[in-house]
Amino acid sequence: MIDIILPAGRAAIDLALFVLLPVMVVMLSLMRLLEAKGLLDWLVARLSGIIHPFGLTGLGLFAALQIQFVSFAAPVATLTMMEQRGTSDRHLAATLAMVFAMAQANTSLPLAALGLRLGPTLLFSLLGGLVAAAVAYHGFGRRLSSEEHLTDDTLHHPTAEGTKGVLDVINRAGAEAFKITIGAIPLLVLSLVVVTALRQVGAVDALTHALTPLLGVLGIDPALVLPTVVKYLAGGTAMLGTVDELLRQGHFTTALLNQSAGFLINPLDLPGIAVLVSAGRRVAGVWKPAALGAVVGIAVRTLGHALWL
Repeated sequence: MIDIILPAGRAAIDLALFVLLPVMVVMLSLMRLLEAKGLLDWLVARLSGIIHPFGLTGLGLFAALQIQFVSFAAPVATLTMMEQRGTSDRHLAATLAMVFAMAQANTSLPLAALGLRLGPTLLFSLLGGLVAAAVAYHGFGRRLSSEEHLTDDTLHHPTAEGTKGVLDVINRAGAEAFKITIGAIPLLVLSLVVVTALRQVGAVDALTHALTPLLGVLGIDPALVLPTVVKYLAGGTAMLGTVDELLRQGHFTTALLNQSAGFLINPLDLPGIAVLVSAGRRVAGVWKPAALGAVVGIAVRTLGHALWL
C-alpha cells in the first residue's frame, strides 16, 4: 500500500504545483484584470445580441468565459447571480447546458502543457457550448418557464485604477488560483492511488480486454478506457492526473489526447454536476434538460476533434 501511495502522492503534488498552479495564476490574473478594467463588460454588451438566439444572456456569456479561462467551478457564482436576478428557468437551462458541454480551464490549460492543442480545443468548446445551449433552450427545455423578472444583467466587480488597484486584483487572483490548486490536490492524490491500485491488481487490464472487441468495431483505442472511467466517475482533475501518468509511462499519446479531448474535457461528470447544481434551487431543477443538451454539444465537440485532429 505504501509503495502505491507515495509515488501517486509525489505525482499529484508535482502536477498540482508545477503545472496546474502556474497556469491558473497567469490565466486567472489575466481574466480578473480584464474584468476589473471593464473589458469583459464591454465584450458581453457587444455580443449579447448575437448569442440571444442560442438562449443565452449577457451573464451566460460571462459564464462561458469563466469556464474556458478560469475553472469548471467559476460559473457557479454567475449561475447563482442569474437565479437571484430573475433569469427564467429556460435561460438557466441553456446556460447550464453550455457550461456542461464546454472545456474547463483547470483541465484544458494544464493539458496544453502536456501536448493538447489549445486553439482547436477552445474553438470546438465554444461551438459545442453554443449547440448545447440552443438544443436545451429550443428543444429539451422548451416546456420550462420563460418568465423573467430581471433586476440587473451586469456584473459588479472591483476596479483596477492605479498601480495599487492592479496589484490588489493580481494578488486576489493569485490567492484564488492557489485555493483552486490546493483544493485539487486531495482528489488528485486519491484518484492516482485508486488508479495505480486498480492497475496493479489487473482490474484495468481486465476491463480493457473485455471491451477491446467492441472498441475495435467502433474504431476506438483501448487506451481510452482508463481515462474515460476516471473522468466520468472522479472528474476532470482526476482525469488530468491519470493522463499525465499514462503519458509519462508511454501508455498514452498526445495524438490520442487531442482526438479524444471532445468527450474527455468537460464538467459533465459526477463531481462537476454536483458542484454546478449547487448554484441554487432553480439551477438544480433544470439540470436534466441541461445535461441532455450538453450531451448533444459534447457529441459535436467529439466529432469535431475526431475529424480535425
